[in-house]
Amino acid sequence: MAKVVGVKFKNSSKIYYFAPTEDFYEEYSGVIVETAKGAEFGTVVMGVKEVSDEECVQPLKPVLRKATKRDIETVKKNEARVADALRIAAEKVANRNLDMKLVGCEFSFDGKKVVFYFTAEGRVDFRELVKDLAAAFRVRIELRQVGIRDETKLIGGLAPCGRSCCCGTCMPDFRKVSIKMAKTQGLSLNPSKISGLCGRLMCCLEYENEYYGEAYKKMPKLGGKVTTPDGEGVVVSNNMLKLVSKVKIVKNDGSEVYKDYNVSELKFKRGGSVPEDDKNVAEDVKEILD
Repeated sequence: MAKVVGVKFKNSSKIYYFAPTEDFYEEYSGVIVETAKGAEFGTVVMGVKEVSDEECVQPLKPVLRKATKRDIETVKKNEARVADALRIAAEKVANRNLDMKLVGCEFSFDGKKVVFYFTAEGRVDFRELVKDLAAAFRVRIELRQVGIRDETKLIGGLAPCGRSCCCGTCMPDFRKVSIKMAKTQGLSLNPSKISGLCGRLMCCLEYENEYYGEAYKKMPKLGGKVTTPDGEGVVVSNNMLKLVSKVKIVKNDGSEVYKDYNVSELKFKRGGSVPEDDKNVAEDVKEILD
């Protein structure tokens, strides 16, 4: 077991573990920590606790000290420089006619290095641009090409749900999202309905995929025939949150009736495995198959 303190950095939702030098750190207070890039300012999001050795990367970098008012002022000054830095860099990019889009800028805590983030369709030869920027800022310059999802993470914005984008607020890392997840959840495959601000599939499709994957196995197929307490019918829609199916039943006089049934009330034949924890559905399916 190792004692750690959890720290987050600006523009990141990921929690990094550092070796504490004191027994108590107030949450959401500032600290100066040692990183591979040198001393950096971070925010404590998890007080001192013990975690298994497998959960942290050894050797742990130390917390150098708690942030002082002077440290916080330094961070604010660095943040205030970002807008001008991006403006100057954009002018240098335009002068060089480079096919790239600047999306973010970050100064190191000591102010001796500035990192510019950009997107581009292909590789960009920015060697001369680096020289221009170094002459303008007189600090070490680093340019990093990022993807379209990283661009949204850096810039932020409101997602279709009305909340801030998950990638910029609560997601430590990007996860794989596939169109199969949207199909499993019964969502419309209209790109405008299942795409985020980045134009890629919404990250939140992955959050509930495990539940929908299990619920999908319990539900009858759309358009499939089922036996209900009121006779045979055809499934027209499924509500996988409530485990309810809407069934169309054609009566003897030719009239049609639409009614909702809990999946446990239906008998139907379905391919694939049947969840062992749902005895009602398992027994119904077994009866049909037999």
